[in-house]
Amino acid sequence: MSGHMNEETPLLNRRLTSSESQIKNSKLFLAVFSAVLGNFSFGYSLVFSSPVLPQLKSPDADPRLRMDTEKAAWFGSIYSLGAAAGGLGAMLLNDMVGRKLSIMMSAVPSTIGYMLMGGAVDLWMLLVGRFLTGVAGGMTAASIPVYISEISHKGVRGALGSCPQVTAVFGTLALYALSLVVPWRWLAIAGEVPALLMVVLLVFMPSSPRRLLSLGREQQAERALRWLRGSHYDTQIELSAIQHSINTQSRVTWSQLATPVYYRPIIISVVMRFLQQMTGVTPILVYMEPIFAKSKVSLAPKYDAAIVGAVRLFSVAVAASLMDKAGRKALLYTSSMLMFLSTLTLTMISHTTPCPPGPSPPNLTMSLNYSPHNDIGNSLEASSAGLIPLISTMVFIFGYAMGWGPITWLLMSEVLPLVARGVASGLCVTVSWLTAFMLTHAFTHLVDNYGLYVPYLCFTVVCVVCLLFNAVCIPETRGRSLEEIENYFRTGRTFTIRRSQSTAQSR
Repeated sequence: MSGHMNEETPLLNRRLTSSESQIKNSKLFLAVFSAVLGNFSFGYSLVFSSPVLPQLKSPDADPRLRMDTEKAAWFGSIYSLGAAAGGLGAMLLNDMVGRKLSIMMSAVPSTIGYMLMGGAVDLWMLLVGRFLTGVAGGMTAASIPVYISEISHKGVRGALGSCPQVTAVFGTLALYALSLVVPWRWLAIAGEVPALLMVVLLVFMPSSPRRLLSLGREQQAERALRWLRGSHYDTQIELSAIQHSINTQSRVTWSQLATPVYYRPIIISVVMRFLQQMTGVTPILVYMEPIFAKSKVSLAPKYDAAIVGAVRLFSVAVAASLMDKAGRKALLYTSSMLMFLSTLTLTMISHTTPCPPGPSPPNLTMSLNYSPHNDIGNSLEASSAGLIPLISTMVFIFGYAMGWGPITWLLMSEVLPLVARGVASGLCVTVSWLTAFMLTHAFTHLVDNYGLYVPYLCFTVVCVVCLLFNAVCIPETRGRSLEEIENYFRTGRTFTIRRSQSTAQSR
């Protein structure tokens, strides 16, 4: 029997290789593009408060909409509370109506939210609108990575898995660029466009073949997979692997959650999303222009924000190109170190430099009177020192976008148990955004009471924890199928699925 199996294995491998060589990715890329328009809207709405808050806090703002510190804290943070609610909703919708419909339904709160903010005549309209766009962001954050992982083959899953982060960064950069020339109400109106376009395109895209098979719709699953892979692709091998995965699983029970195959990947995913937020990326993005204003950067804050957005886009593109080459863990190590060095620098700058800067020491002021050259040198030194917060923030965003940004989304969709993926991904997103809400709301008050030093110090410590967590807990999933990754958690330390075990189980 074992000799017979050994003869079959090379034949099966040849069939798999031959089938994979016939894959056409053009329609798969179109389906992914249609879905990640939701992430474009998510990135746009996340940082909406960055250019809007300075205008609403200024004396020239409409008295009905003018904000103080507490109101600004709510406007910045309530998005994260809405995203947590959206994540909870996605926990139910992912398995009730499917991934594709969940993504499409997110356009409803997104459009209503932007309409409220664009036509706001009272503060409650801004807050409710911001909350609703957060709900949409939470829904897409929980559904899109799962949809992409289930329609992609392992040859491109790493690169396509980083697409949600890439398009979210595009959305952020689009907002920063538009805010340079467009009033804030028109920013809200423009935010409705990507969500509506997403709905129109997704109507023509297939549902996840894995979900269709789980519902017993074999013919629809075959048509969906053939559409995604190309007309010459042998769908039966991949469909059989998916069907076998579904057949060997049942609905998870509370007692099963106590076994490593379930609790280990869920805990890893939840902690990853918690640490991702605790690095401080959300408050830095949400309050970027006010932060630069407090840091006394030599450039205007709105231009600083646009520069950081461009750097973020470049770094995510680098991460996407390296995802399936360098591996997940190597990028996470690099990401953690860059974020640690940048937050440590920002901590030291904000601690040693008063904000706003205090008066010059008397002896230095006296020495300036002796020579005009000293005044010029001091001005150049102040100008170069004023760029350090901008450069450090760029390094932080570069590091985050290379690793802890896109890879946590990708790993979440890869390591979560197949049978509980929809619900577990919703749980991860909910934990992530509740953390972001608390951190973003507290950030404004911490800065007002203690300056930027205290939050930056906390972010520095978290980056060290991220480094250790990656070293001890996160597995390398590069080049592994979803079934091999699940086998890793089932067996403890191996990705290899023994063919004899698989055959015995199928019988």
